[in-house]
Amino acid sequence: MKEYVLNNTQVATMTKILIVDDDEELTESLAAFFNNHQCELVVANDPLLAMVLIEKEAPQLLLLDVMMPKVDGFTLCEQIRKKYTLPIIMLTARGKLEDKVHGFEIGVDDYLPKPFEPLELLARVQALLRRTRSKKEETEKQEHIQFASLDIFPAQQLVKVNGDEISLSGMEFHLLYTLATNPGKVYNREQITGALKGVEVDLYGRAVDILLSRLRQKLNDSAADPMFIKTIRGIGYTFIGKPL
Repeated sequence: MKEYVLNNTQVATMTKILIVDDDEELTESLAAFFNNHQCELVVANDPLLAMVLIEKEAPQLLLLDVMMPKVDGFTLCEQIRKKYTLPIIMLTARGKLEDKVHGFEIGVDDYLPKPFEPLELLARVQALLRRTRSKKEETEKQEHIQFASLDIFPAQQLVKVNGDEISLSGMEFHLLYTLATNPGKVYNREQITGALKGVEVDLYGRAVDILLSRLRQKLNDSAADPMFIKTIRGIGYTFIGKPL
């Protein structure tokens, strides 16, 4: 394994990351590499240990392989998203567009094809953690955002529809927060992507549309007769919830 030196960029001291990958040689080398850059890499070579380690170790970010025995990464991601909102980077040798789209559909935040350079992975980890922390700091400034049938609690990343709590991924929550804190503003796909994270150019439209569709389903919001998110045909999306 080569040694890499970052240019004027450091990961926060002892950032804890969980990697779920059955490739023991890869995880061992990455653990040594990340340790040299002030990161603790918790390793699960058995995907069935993932949920236990998330609960026990409380990692700040998850690296998740796709092709594993016992349970594949897509299935595991869906299980994780039912309970946790931590950012997820998918690692996979399957580089097809449909695989990437499916990853975004189920709540993946970023996607890195194998093989990859450790330095690129570290850079993506840094970027995603910065975005996550920035969004958290921004949302914590407001305690409660209230609309008819919709309550948003930024500090807890909690959302209720008609009084019932709904489960949103981190990206879904930040999309809703971005739109709801700028009601009436029309966002095109590129603006939404820029507000949330860096997505590859060829995924801009599709990834955003998938994210909006998934968010609408969870909000029980109809695209044909919306209460919260309205499509402006040919332009983008805007939030139309009625403030209280």
